[in-house]
Amino acid sequence: MSSKAEENALRYRRAQSVTTAEEITEKEKKARKSQLDKPIHKPRDSLFSWSSEFTDFTGLVNWGFLLLTVGGLRLCLENFIKYGIRVNPIEWLIVLTGYNEGDNRQYPSVILLIFCVVPAVVSLLIEKAIAVGIISPKIGVGLQIFNIVAEISLPVIVLYIKGLEFSFVGITTVCLIYLVLFLKLWSYVQTNHWCRQGMKGKQYKNTLRRQSLSAPNWNNLVNAVQEQTVEDEKAEGKSSTLVKYPDNLNLKDLFYFLLAPTLCYELNFPRTTRIRKRFLIKRIIEVVFGVNLVLALFQQWMIPSVKNAVDPFSQMSVIKITERLLKLAVPNHLIWLCLFYLSFHSFLNLMGELLHFADRNFYNDWWNANNIAQFWSTWNMPVHVWAVRHVYIPITGLGFSKASASIVVFFISAFFHEYLVSVPLQMFRIWAFLGMMAQPPLSVISKLVQAKLGARWGNIIVWSSLILGQPLAIMMYYHDYALLHFAPKQ
Repeated sequence: MSSKAEENALRYRRAQSVTTAEEITEKEKKARKSQLDKPIHKPRDSLFSWSSEFTDFTGLVNWGFLLLTVGGLRLCLENFIKYGIRVNPIEWLIVLTGYNEGDNRQYPSVILLIFCVVPAVVSLLIEKAIAVGIISPKIGVGLQIFNIVAEISLPVIVLYIKGLEFSFVGITTVCLIYLVLFLKLWSYVQTNHWCRQGMKGKQYKNTLRRQSLSAPNWNNLVNAVQEQTVEDEKAEGKSSTLVKYPDNLNLKDLFYFLLAPTLCYELNFPRTTRIRKRFLIKRIIEVVFGVNLVLALFQQWMIPSVKNAVDPFSQMSVIKITERLLKLAVPNHLIWLCLFYLSFHSFLNLMGELLHFADRNFYNDWWNANNIAQFWSTWNMPVHVWAVRHVYIPITGLGFSKASASIVVFFISAFFHEYLVSVPLQMFRIWAFLGMMAQPPLSVISKLVQAKLGARWGNIIVWSSLILGQPLAIMMYYHDYALLHFAPKQ
C-alpha cells in the first residue's frame, strides 16, 4: 500500500511541476505581449527542420509532378524527332495473336495453353482416388509431385524440341500461365492434404473417446450419443452452406479456383452478392486502354533505347553504360508502373468482379515501404500470401529458423524469375536469379539505413533499386541475346 501511495504522490508532483511550467510560460507570453516594443518573435524552427513537425508539402508534390510532366514531354518530343512515329497497331495484332507463329500456322502456344487443363484434371483425379481409398496418401502425394513437376517442365521440353515455331510473346504467355498453374496446383494439393490430416485427427479423437467408455454406463452412453447427434445436426444446419472435404473435389470447384484471382486454395472462398456494373465497365476500359498504352510505350520508347544499349555494353564503357542505364530507366519504370496497375488493379479486380470473388487485397502500400523486405511483402500480395502459407510457415513449423525459411522463399522466387526470362529467350543466364538472391543482403542494408538515417532514406533505397535495377537486368539480357542471335558469325 505504501509503494502505491508513493507512486501516486510522485505522479501528482510531476503533474504539478508540468502545470507550473506551463503557467510560467503563459505568464511570460503575457508579459512579452504587454511590452511597449511590440515583440513579434517566439521560439520556433524552420519548416524544413525535422523538429518543426511540419508535414503539408502538397505544393512541392504538385511541383514535382509538374516537373516530371515537363521532362516526360521533352523526352517524348526527343524520341519522336529521333525515331519518328514507330507505333503500329497492326504489329500489335500480329504479335498478340501469334500470327507469325509456326511454319504451318499450327499455333503451338495455343495448343500448350489448351493442354494446361490436363494437369489440373489429373490433380483432381488423384485427389479423388486418395479420398475414396483407391490409392494410399503416400502414393497419391508422390503422383501429385510428379504431376506438378511435369507440368512446369513441359514448356521447357516442348520449346527445346520445337523452339523455332514459337513466337516470343506466345512462349512468354505459356510460361506465365504454366507458372501460375504450378503455384495453384501446389496450393490445391497441400490444402487437400491438410484437410485429410485434420479429418484423421478428429477420427482418432473420437475413437479414443469411445474406447474410454465402460459397459456399466450404457444408459449414459446412449444419452450422450443422442445429445451429440442433436448438437451435430444443429451445427450442420448452421454451416450447411459451407463445403467440406471431400465434397470440394469436383470440376466446378477446381475450375473456379483456377480462374479466381488468387494462388491460395480454400474450400469456401468469400463471395460478393452481386456484380457492380459501373465498376466492371471501368476495369474493362482500363484493361483495354492499359494494354494499348504499354504496347505503344514498348514500341516507341523502350525498344529503341534497349537496342542502343548494346554497343556500350560490348565496349564495357562505364560512362556510356551509365548514360544508357539512366536513359532506359525512365521508360522502363513508367512501363513497370503501368503494368502493375494494369495487372494488380484492373485485371485482377475485373476477374474478381466477374467471379464474385470478395478478397481484393492484391497489393498494399508498397510505395511507402521503408526497406526491401517491406516492399516484397506488400507489392504482390497473391504471391506473398502463397509463399507465407505454403513455404515459410511449413518450413518454420519443421523447426527451421525464420532466416532459413526466408532464404528458401527468395530462392524459389529467384528460380521462377529466371524461368520466366531464360525460357522464352531460349538462353539460360542467371541475371534474374542473382538479382533476386541479392534481395536478402540488400534488405539488411536498407534496414540498417532505415535505423541509422530514418525511414525516408530507407524508402529512397527501395525506389532506387526499382528504378535502376530492372533496366540494368534488361540491358544485360538484351546484350547477351543480341550477341547470340544478331552478331556476325566468324
